[in-house]
This record gives sequence, C-alpha cells and structure tokens, in this order.
Amino acid sequence: MLERQRTIEKEITLSGVGLHTGNKSNMTFKPAPEHYGVKFVRTDLDNSPEITADVDHVTDISRGTTIAQNGAEVHTVEHVLAAIKGCEIDNIRIELDSNEPPIMDGSAIDYVRTLKEARAIDQSAKREYLIIEEPVHYHDDERQVDIVALPLKDDFRLTVLIDFNNPALGVQHTGLFNLHEEFEKEFAPARTFCFLSEIEDLRSKGLIKGGDIDNAIVIVDRDASKSEFENLKKRLGIEESVILGSSGILNNKQLRFKNEPARHKLLDLIGDLALIGAPIKGQILAARPGHKSNVEFTKILRKLYLQKRIQKKFQVMKSKNFVYDMDSILKIMPHRYPFLLVDRIIDFIPDDTIVGIKNVTFNEPFFQGHFPGKPIMPGVMIVEAMAQCGFMLLMNSIDGAENKLAYFAAIDKVKFRKPVIPGDQLIFEMKLLAYRSGIGKISGKAYKDILGGELACEGEFTAAIVDR
Repeated sequence: MLERQRTIEKEITLSGVGLHTGNKSNMTFKPAPEHYGVKFVRTDLDNSPEITADVDHVTDISRGTTIAQNGAEVHTVEHVLAAIKGCEIDNIRIELDSNEPPIMDGSAIDYVRTLKEARAIDQSAKREYLIIEEPVHYHDDERQVDIVALPLKDDFRLTVLIDFNNPALGVQHTGLFNLHEEFEKEFAPARTFCFLSEIEDLRSKGLIKGGDIDNAIVIVDRDASKSEFENLKKRLGIEESVILGSSGILNNKQLRFKNEPARHKLLDLIGDLALIGAPIKGQILAARPGHKSNVEFTKILRKLYLQKRIQKKFQVMKSKNFVYDMDSILKIMPHRYPFLLVDRIIDFIPDDTIVGIKNVTFNEPFFQGHFPGKPIMPGVMIVEAMAQCGFMLLMNSIDGAENKLAYFAAIDKVKFRKPVIPGDQLIFEMKLLAYRSGIGKISGKAYKDILGGELACEGEFTAAIVDR
C-alpha cells in the first residue's frame, strides 16, 4: 500500500446537474498541501466556506450523504469521495459553485477519468492509516444490516451483499480485492439505481430533481399501466418513450455488469468510509448496507482512528521524552492556581503544533457550583484550557516571550461535542494557523481520554500578544 500522501498535479473542472437538487454545477478539483485532507468549498457563497469531508459533518442521509459546516452544505458527496479514494488521493480541494456535485451518468467513472487527467503525485509526508487490529461489528436488526471490519495485514478488501427481495435483482454480491487494479474498471462505472415504486415518494420529498433514465437505473418492482408511465415521463421530464422492460428494468437499459447494483452499493460504501479521514488497512464485509448504516459504521471507525492516533502520538512522545512537565510549564505560563489548566505537554513542533494534557479532578474549584450533584466542566473553562495550550505554542514563536501576555481577540467556530466530568483526561491538539504583527490565530480540538478519543470541543482562537 502507498506510504506517502498524494494530491493532484493540476486543477481541473467538470460540469453537470445535481441528482437530487437538479441545480447546475461546476466542480473543480484543486491540489492541496500535506495533511489538508478532503474539503469541499462553496465558491457561490460569501467568503467561500469550507466543509471538511468527515463523518462529524454529516447532516443528512436521505438517498445520499450530505455534509455541512460553516453555514454551508453539499449534497450527495459519496460518488466523488469514492472516486478520490479509488484514485488513492489524500489531499484535495473541491470547489463547487452549487450545493451538489454533478451526477454525470450516475456512477463515479467521470470523476475518476477527470482525476486521472489531473494526475496524482506523491507528497513528502507519510500517509496515516486506520489499521484494524480486532473485529469491529455494526448491526441494525430492523433493516437486517450487518457490517464488520476484520484485521488484514497491510491490505484493504471490501465485500458487499444485497438482497432487495425483487426478481429483477435477486441476491447479489461483489468484492473488491485490489483497489489500485480493480476500482476504475470494475466499480467506478457502476451506476446508481432506484425502484419504480420509490419515484413518487422521492419526488414528493423534493429529491431526484436532476434524475432521469440516463443517470440512473430504474428497476420495475410493480405492475404499471401505460397512463402511469406517461405520468412518470412528465414527472421526470423525459421526452423519449418509457416502457416496461422485459428484463425488469425500465426501457430494457443494458447493465454494465450483471451485478451492477451490488457494485454500486460497494461504490457508495467506499465513499461513505472516506469520511473516516484516513484509508483503511483491513477487510470490510457488508450485508445489505445503505447510507444510514454506512454512516453509523463510519462513526465507529472514525472514533477508533482518532483514539489510535492519540494513543500512538502519546506513546511515541513519551518514549522519546519530549515532555514539558509542570515545572517547565510554570516557567512559560503566567497563570497560577486556580487558573492554570494545562498539566503536561506531550508533543511540540515549533511554529506548527502542540499537544497538551489536562487531568480533570473533582477538586477543581468550579465543580462546587457547576453543578452541585452533577459536576460538569464549564465550556468556558475547556476553551480557556485549549487557549492556554495554544498560548505555549505562540510563545515559542515570539522573541522575548517571557515578557509577553496573550489576550483573547476572537473565538470562532467553537462547538462542544461531549460533556467533560471528573475523572476525564483532556487531550488538546492545537495548530498554529497564522502569526503576524502581534496577532496569532490557532485552531484546536480537545479529546476526552487517550483510550476514549471522543471529541469534546473544537474551535478557532485569535489572540493579541501584548507586553506584560
């Protein structure tokens, strides 16, 4: 498997209409720096807000995966993400002038061809993987869905089974065993599909406005009269004739693969798994998957990924003895009891990143009043602790830091994800975004526990550096 992160060599654009919104859309793939990840950018909105493609930003799974952030959203991202992962690209910026990527022919093949034309190139930074070391299982009894991740040394495989109890489909299964060799030819061309009985409901919910028989396979799962087909034509804006195919597929459309629906379900699953934020080393087995189950399973795997990343970082830093203990912190920080909220620094890269720890105990003064009988660490104290950790990163970028203080100038995009209670250990990961003319900007995340890895808080902080 690849050892280095990859981006694309040049920017490239493709255009079309969105499947569900029906909006015209121009989508431009652009190169991105190391550790950037995958981000969608809404260039049609003020300030061009970015949306990070991870499962924490999923807001809807109605016949597709929608992500949202900073007041902007993008619908039906799974085919684009599948193409990016199928081309083994880690860092890429996707600019859109609408709220949904173009559906093209309902598959991912046009995205793959476009990305290949832009040419993937290696970067210097090493690629991070989620390595499955023990079985991870998701089960939905109501939908009869089972998805499991199993250990598989230094490889990635994916197997999917579908069963819609429909004669035109039957029980289908498919498997991907070599992403590099199989994805483009065997899975990227597989098109999306739906049942004839679903169309009315989907249209009533404001979906498939851009759908037609050229970008989706319509499977006939009930008897329909000629007048119903005429109404169907009007609803979908289809000019050519619509007939009940002898194959059980509208207009006898030829399938690209005998098990094309199963292959498309595998394609969707790759796209949804991309929301982990890292490629997988392991084997995934999925029975009857859909976007809801895919997203729930991805949440489990992303939590595992974050947990392992923090664990690994902590263990490496501890073994190398790169630690600021309390004595060192007191020499840097002007804060004192009861307002010094960082106990240790376990990782530090000058002018880039710092990782700190806060051990939360019942003896914290604020627990006496917040709240009696139900102690919860106030959000403002979590933010203050993150800022103090970031302050130490800033101080290492400033001459004469021992004579300086940092005052809050702005707090932005702060979100509280999990409550923090006595016994928790907070891990702060703070990154320097910019420092200029006495103003520093830092982004950060606070996780609960090295072993738990749950995101408790995230945000961006701006500080003004002043003389003491």
